[in-house]
Amino acid sequence: MPTESTGLLKNKVALVTGGASGIGRATAVLFAQEGASVVVADLKADEGTEVEKQIVGSGGQALFLEANVSRREDSERIAERIERQFGSVHVVFNNAGIIRRATVLELFEADWDLVMSVNVKSIYLVSRHLIPLMVKSGGGSIINTASGWGLAGGPRAAVYCASKGAVVLLTKAMAIDHGPQNIRVNCICPGDTDTNMLRSEAQQMGESNESFMQEAARRPLGRVGRPEDIARAALYLASDASSFVTGSALVVDGGGLAGTM
Repeated sequence: MPTESTGLLKNKVALVTGGASGIGRATAVLFAQEGASVVVADLKADEGTEVEKQIVGSGGQALFLEANVSRREDSERIAERIERQFGSVHVVFNNAGIIRRATVLELFEADWDLVMSVNVKSIYLVSRHLIPLMVKSGGGSIINTASGWGLAGGPRAAVYCASKGAVVLLTKAMAIDHGPQNIRVNCICPGDTDTNMLRSEAQQMGESNESFMQEAARRPLGRVGRPEDIARAALYLASDASSFVTGSALVVDGGGLAGTM
């Protein structure tokens, strides 16, 4: 791995859901660079295998598991495989997520159920099956991906905002419940970040990628985020650098919410 690594996650085992692309992929690579053995869980088998090969090829340790983390059986299987292969887990990054841009009048019931299942239920299921293993390890850090739109509403994003608002409060409730077990629980609230999911929004909104990305960049720092920007925030919350931080919602959005809160 690159020589600039500081070993912040040396001897740690980390799970990254939605780790085959975008923010998840950048975070999996960074966690491995910082010394963690990384388990990548995603539905995208080809892309997930590529992440595993990238990390292993750079001298790190990685395992890809094809899984739908909104299904109980898959979350159980992930926990069983981690315990069997690594014996413990220290970091869980609940990052799997999707978006559907629609008002409540435009939204199909099936899309409501799907977004809530992937964005919220998966956190419950993965945490339910990984927390007991984390307790055996003496504690650890759980990081959930929320959104700036979990703190402030946005147009034609009713179910996405509802799901990410739920993630923010679920994070706080989990922090209260599991602090006595030495488990810290925080969430990251990214602003618009240059990923395939963001570009899919342009299509959903009937806009060109160029105009959509230009609008997304209208924030104090004058650009959209990069996956690596969010990955570095996840590393902070995963590491002992944030040892007294729990129940927080860390906004990483280039100042997009600065004038609204």
